[in-house]
Amino acid sequence: MAKKSSVEKNERRKRLVAQYAERRAALKARTLDADLPLEERFEARLKLAELPRNSAPSRVRNRCEITGRPRAFYRKLRMSRISLRDLASRGMIPGMVKSSW
Repeated sequence: MAKKSSVEKNERRKRLVAQYAERRAALKARTLDADLPLEERFEARLKLAELPRNSAPSRVRNRCEITGRPRAFYRKLRMSRISLRDLASRGMIPGMVKSSW
C-alpha cells in the first residue's frame, strides 16, 4: 500500500491539471503559432512558466486505483500487476484464469 500522502499529492496534481488545462492549452498554442511576432510568443512562454509546475499533465503519476502503487501499472485496467494477480486469483475478474501447463 502506498503512502496516503503520495496518493493525495497525486490527486492534488490531477485537480490542478484540470483547473489550468484550458489556460495552459491557449498559452501553448500562442507559443507555437508561427504567425505571431517573436516577442508575443516569448511573452506567452513566460506566462506559461509562471503557471504552477504541478499543473502540467506530465507531473501526474499513474497509480493503482486499489493500492496506490506507482509502478507496474496497466493503463487499460487502471491497476498494478500485483492487484490484478490478486483479484484474478480470487476469481473477481471475469474471464481471467490462472495459467497452468
